[in-house]
Amino acid sequence: QVQLVESGGGSVQAGGSLRLSCAAFGYTDSIIYMTWFRQAPGKEREGVATVYTGAGSTYYVDSVKGRFTISQDNSKNTVYLQMNSLKPEDTAMYYCAATYRRGFAWDGPLTYEYWGQGTQVTVSS
Repeated sequence: QVQLVESGGGSVQAGGSLRLSCAAFGYTDSIIYMTWFRQAPGKEREGVATVYTGAGSTYYVDSVKGRFTISQDNSKNTVYLQMNSLKPEDTAMYYCAATYRRGFAWDGPLTYEYWGQGTQVTVSS
């Protein structure tokens, strides 16, 4: 089992930056993907960015490419989401997720067995 602990959310002006952190505890050796999702009121939950823990490969949803960067620490048990040039449309609850599964879509919520509690990101204009 894996526990995910998130931090770093807050309120910023458009154009500002935030860095989210997600630390994984427990049986972490077999985690394949660690991924950031977000969900705004009335919207579907969408995958924002992921890191493939074995090789360090990263993937992003088109709307954040060039603005957001996902990374992991040396232990591979913590992932970060550096968010720059934030826009009001980035406002959402952000969730960290982890999976042991292979062969599933990284941006599909049903792929993931483990979820953090979420951290709110609010971007004002």
